[in-house]
Amino acid sequence: MKKIYILPVFILLFFANCEKVIDVDVPSIDPKLIIDASFEVYFDESPVTANSVVKLRLSADYFDESIPTVANADVFLTDLTNNTIINFSDANLDGDYEPDSNFIPADNIVYELTVIYNNETYKGKATKIKSTPLTSVVQGDRSLLSGKEVELKVDFTDDGTLENYYLFQFTDQIFLTIEDRFFNGADYNFSYFLQEDEIELPTNITVKMSGISKEYYTYFRILLEQSGVNAGGPFQSVPSSLLGNMINTTNEANFPLGYFNIGETDSFNLDLVEKN
Repeated sequence: MKKIYILPVFILLFFANCEKVIDVDVPSIDPKLIIDASFEVYFDESPVTANSVVKLRLSADYFDESIPTVANADVFLTDLTNNTIINFSDANLDGDYEPDSNFIPADNIVYELTVIYNNETYKGKATKIKSTPLTSVVQGDRSLLSGKEVELKVDFTDDGTLENYYLFQFTDQIFLTIEDRFFNGADYNFSYFLQEDEIELPTNITVKMSGISKEYYTYFRILLEQSGVNAGGPFQSVPSSLLGNMINTTNEANFPLGYFNIGETDSFNLDLVEKN
């Protein structure tokens, strides 16, 4: 006599009937303009060069996988000492606006950034923030709990005549802010540990250290706390309406996101290898 086993079928039907799809209602918000204008002046190079790109994006809903670019804006800088205009263009139509001519931000000059988009005008001001050169960046031998972290040992000498705030960039997605409250004017060294899921060895990285204003330091710390260090960059995903120093002078209620900062920057190129 042939035996019929119905219990497994019954169990499968039971669990299938118990499945319930839950729709999460995430409210959609009107997109806001994101202005990422963090200029880097490589003061320790000869000749001095600058990375002066204004990146324009639109905020997106939480579950959206892409960030819309803005390629139809008017962007320019004004030197407020003599009202000289530096125009920016988006030649590749990718939302990245670069100066039309060679532009190196000067010392002690207030620059005003103007962005005109959708018939609204956004403005912000910044002055170049001083920094100091990196002394060295080397790969260390220590690790943390997993034993697979990569240690970066950073060394520099702080300028004791200034109250300094620094922004470190270790990869495209990993940032760190520090202030000189406890090492003003001293040689300072620290270790930063890259997690095993943040980097694949062997590889080459460029570590950057930029001078930033106290206000930008506070802004960036809050941004990193909200989005997480590994959030794909500080302006790729904005979790809340964190206000920067750009103002909508046409419609104050439609405020932008992002920040305008000019900082002296030093960089250090490093080959990272696997530990034995």
